[in-house]
Amino acid sequence: MKVLFLTNEYPPHIYGGAGVHVGYLSRELAKTMPVEVRCFGDQRIEEGNLKVTGFELDMSDFTCPESLKSAFGAVRRCTDFNTTNIDADIVHCHTWYSHFGGILAKKNYGIPLVITVHSLEPLRPWKREQLGGGYNFSLWIEKSALEMADAIIAVSSETKLDIERLFDVDPARVHVIHNGVDPEEYHKVSSTEALRRHGIDPGKPYLLFVGRITRQKGIIYLVRAIPYLGPDFQIVLCAGAPDTPEIAKEMKDAVESATRKRSGLIWIEEMVDRNAVIELYSHAAVFCCPSIYEPFGIINLEAMACETAVVASAVGGIKEVVVDGETGFLVPVEQMKESPFKPLDPEKFSRDLAAKINELIKDRCLREKFGKAGRKRAEERFSWSTIAQKTKALYKTLRR
Repeated sequence: MKVLFLTNEYPPHIYGGAGVHVGYLSRELAKTMPVEVRCFGDQRIEEGNLKVTGFELDMSDFTCPESLKSAFGAVRRCTDFNTTNIDADIVHCHTWYSHFGGILAKKNYGIPLVITVHSLEPLRPWKREQLGGGYNFSLWIEKSALEMADAIIAVSSETKLDIERLFDVDPARVHVIHNGVDPEEYHKVSSTEALRRHGIDPGKPYLLFVGRITRQKGIIYLVRAIPYLGPDFQIVLCAGAPDTPEIAKEMKDAVESATRKRSGLIWIEEMVDRNAVIELYSHAAVFCCPSIYEPFGIINLEAMACETAVVASAVGGIKEVVVDGETGFLVPVEQMKESPFKPLDPEKFSRDLAAKINELIKDRCLREKFGKAGRKRAEERFSWSTIAQKTKALYKTLRR
């Protein structure tokens, strides 16, 4: 049995949790079966059972609006995925950018279609800022693909409920298989080279955020919490890759405003490499994930594997990763009914985040207790070997 992964992200060209997931899962599955990956980029890898081919795209002749280039580029590459002969038994898609390729493979090559849902387009209305009319296309292609898929993998139980609520799918076709972490790679380290490189004082505690600058990640609410944070620790925002110029400016303005009110703020405006982020996790006193929508929240798991206490919003799959009062604190966020992915009271949410962060910063023993419990949970519940076994077992039920 051979599986073909279709994805926009694959290492080293990744910017979110989906790319991390596909990278680890493909390598783990390749230990026991042939795995081919077709992705966006210039990757060329052949290692044992794993073959990775990146599909590049020349958009120099595109005259459509800038916001539509990613949608049309996805369609073109998904077509290229299929005009290159497919000899796999199953096609497995990750994110809507690859779904058209999965539909073509299912229809033209007659193989079962599996889709892992890392996020859902109807629950990310702010993407219209980035995609323009392309957001309408992403909504349509996701709905079409999910409703014809032979199996759907939800990365959390909350995501499974969202899929069943939003789409016309048989619940029996929706399976929960969580994201994972490699505990041998993500673990507490003693090195401080990355900290010093970015101007972080290793001898002073710091609060850490790691993620993209996007509405989904809620970073603006954390920045707005800074005036309410205690004065005796550093704040490190490892945040880059803004979705749009508008949110980039909003972030810049918010950081400048916060800096005028409090010292000790360090903004790393880039997506740092894996070794550096592990170092950042390892030495952080507290990791904060203020997401307003999060199907799983792999960053929380990475921080936990590095023995760092977590303060996170109580939304989506985060509640299945972070155990409130055991591995960290969960902060409730009441959301607007008419616009459910905005806090009803943004200032209250920011204040509540600050209160829990301050509580942990003041209690080193509690931080260490949460950190040890988080590491144990990551090791026991979220290993990639377990996730690969469950995924392969699902494939076997679909063989024709």
